[in-house]
Amino acid sequence: MLGPVILAASRSDRMRRFISAAPGTKQVVDRFIAGENVDHVLPVVQTSVDKGLELTLDVVGEDITTPAEAAAARDAYLELVGRLKDLGLGTKAEMSVKLSMFGQALEGGHELALANVRPVVEAAAAIGTTVTLDAEDHTTLDSMFAIHEELRKDFPQTGCVIQAYLFRTDDDARRLAAAGSRVRIVKGAYKEPASVAYQDKAEIDKAYVRIMKILMEGDGYPMIGSHDPRLVAIAQELGRQAGRKLDEYEFQMLYGIRSDEHVRLAAEGHRMRVYTAYGTDWYGYFMRRLAEKPANLLFFARSILTKG
Repeated sequence: MLGPVILAASRSDRMRRFISAAPGTKQVVDRFIAGENVDHVLPVVQTSVDKGLELTLDVVGEDITTPAEAAAARDAYLELVGRLKDLGLGTKAEMSVKLSMFGQALEGGHELALANVRPVVEAAAAIGTTVTLDAEDHTTLDSMFAIHEELRKDFPQTGCVIQAYLFRTDDDARRLAAAGSRVRIVKGAYKEPASVAYQDKAEIDKAYVRIMKILMEGDGYPMIGSHDPRLVAIAQELGRQAGRKLDEYEFQMLYGIRSDEHVRLAAEGHRMRVYTAYGTDWYGYFMRRLAEKPANLLFFARSILTKG
């Protein structure tokens, strides 16, 4: 399978240099990344809102090696919050953060990440929006969930992400499906060992449906992160069975993927949120998008072969 190979390449400096230099790379990166800075992404936010969509914004970058870099990541999000406030877009755009960007992997990383993310969550709440903590590889999750629990004491709208391919996620979903919680479910996009995660696509899909059912039948707010038409249809049916109104859960899809479906679901009355990434450190994010779907890799390969 190509997915694990691509995910391994996402950690390779040699592959990073090769792909960054490939003549067709920019065309493909531009499909998934909304721009290099906040000035580039704000017009995308406005255009999406005009179409009836909502957004979750991700400043890409995970290779943080110093506390100063973690503080810079915090400041990038604070700048984003300020710009959203100035444009009156706070209620339409939340933020997604990876705690690795806030220093989680550094010495004393749990406390450092919490200290850096808290002012972002506080600033977001002040303009009527919130933050969702993205899930990363399984070794970081206990820290992420602990930070999530701590933040919710003062900011109960803070969301988190769970990944269907991990064996632990059924239990996490049951714990999180409580009143006031906001939980995004995704399949998972990190290279995980067979000791902790399903490796077979069919098993992952079964787990995804099972976990969606837990969330829909719970008292929290499910956020369905999938582009799979079959899973979207199952989510709609599970929502109906659970007696949920269309604004009592939402769909989330990536910027640049199935854009027509974004608009269609919004037109049907669903809350549709577009996960929109921007920034210059795009490599890790980009490689995971290639790993998730073979069609993305084929699109990239064609772009390289037809350039230069």
